[in-house]
Amino acid sequence: MAVYRFKVSFEDFDDIIREIDIRTNQTFEDLHFAIHQSTGYVAEKPSSFYVANDQWLKAEEIAFMPSQRKIDNGVALMSKSKLSNFVDDPHQKFYYTYNFERPYDFHVELIKIVLEDEKNKEYPFIFRSVGEAPRPAGTGAAAVIPDAPDDFDFLHEMEYAPEDADDMETVDELGAPVAHEEEEEKDEFMDEFSDNENMDSDDLQKEDY
Repeated sequence: MAVYRFKVSFEDFDDIIREIDIRTNQTFEDLHFAIHQSTGYVAEKPSSFYVANDQWLKAEEIAFMPSQRKIDNGVALMSKSKLSNFVDDPHQKFYYTYNFERPYDFHVELIKIVLEDEKNKEYPFIFRSVGEAPRPAGTGAAAVIPDAPDDFDFLHEMEYAPEDADDMETVDELGAPVAHEEEEEKDEFMDEFSDNENMDSDDLQKEDY
């Protein structure tokens, strides 16, 4: 039985590569499970292969755990679709989307056809593995933000620098800005006005002359 060797790479992480040997009469479901044997992802997620051209544009879909809408539209199922029925080119390409809820996209390309399988080897077989698959979204622990202490330094958290002091308004206890410059100008004006009021009549008469 002939064997296909597919190169599988993440669309967004093209330095992470798997090469998988699989018999020509095996199904897309077999390939789907083999890919996630190599990534460590949970395979039981809605996913699809698409027949693709050289520019990775998607055509016919082959689905795993399809929605009812896809079933009603007659989508091909991975479990019933042999690889050989969709390979028309020695460099056949498939675009593959894993887990439509939190998708990862892959490029799957036929890179070699081996005419005879190895009798004692179990297929699919991970021929080559380069790079560690990224952790699926949502599997990491959420960041824990500790409660702020009573003397929490919000200026430090805002990356406040001393040289920015001139650009900041002083705030009162309620957080309202205090316009010191206006008050200072007002005080100077009032002082000058008070001085004028305190001038006696003799000073005013002197000014008239």
